[in-house]
Amino acid sequence: MIDYDGTLAPFLKERDQAFPYPGIAAAVQEMIVADHTRVVIVSGRAIDALIPLLGIQPLPEVWGSHGFQRRRPNGILETAHIEQRDLDALSEGRHWLEYQGLLSSAEFKTGSIAVHWRGETNRKMQEVRMRVLLGWKAVADLVGLDILEFDCGIELRVRGTNKGDVVRMLLKEVGPGIPAAYLGDDSTDEDAFRTIQGQGLSVLVRPQWRPTAAQCWLRPHEDVLDFLAQWLEACRSGHARNGAIAEAVHK
Repeated sequence: MIDYDGTLAPFLKERDQAFPYPGIAAAVQEMIVADHTRVVIVSGRAIDALIPLLGIQPLPEVWGSHGFQRRRPNGILETAHIEQRDLDALSEGRHWLEYQGLLSSAEFKTGSIAVHWRGETNRKMQEVRMRVLLGWKAVADLVGLDILEFDCGIELRVRGTNKGDVVRMLLKEVGPGIPAAYLGDDSTDEDAFRTIQGQGLSVLVRPQWRPTAAQCWLRPHEDVLDFLAQWLEACRSGHARNGAIAEAVHK
């Protein structure tokens, strides 16, 4: 289970140009084709914005919008139900951004709106943040939405699902005793790190370490490539049969 932005791909101000780091797409594709590992991309991006960037064939299973969307490997797309009052609240959040002239910085997804300020000065980032919160806080408090901050952005999100819920569901689907790992970089990945504790390996992927619930820390992208290569080799050498693949990679 792997996050996308910051884990498999660099953060860019031009988000539609954030393709995977060199060699990453090929490494993930090799794992899929080898057919011994279930590869799942778990992202905050909307699925239709993520798929054109992946460059992986066949496409793996993809969860988007922090778990509100799921695209199975056969192409079937599933979307979580969102109550009308929550949709109305998100609409109010959009109207506020329009009033503030911030629509060009916004990303609209199933169940959430994110405002990005990557590439701006610290002064500009703080200005945008305060302008967004001025309107969003009242909307969130009235209906019961969450306001979550992430690297260079802030998000207004419907409650009910997060990356930890995705990990919990996937682990339940595969059953006990299956080696598992989750790789992610952002604060939104902390739910996943906490959920997988005791059932698999949690890996923080960042250029600099930060306090985290993850068990391990890797730097992008060479360390991630090495991790994927070791996972692949552990499978091929038979570690998967005794359930020790994650331990083999961790060592």
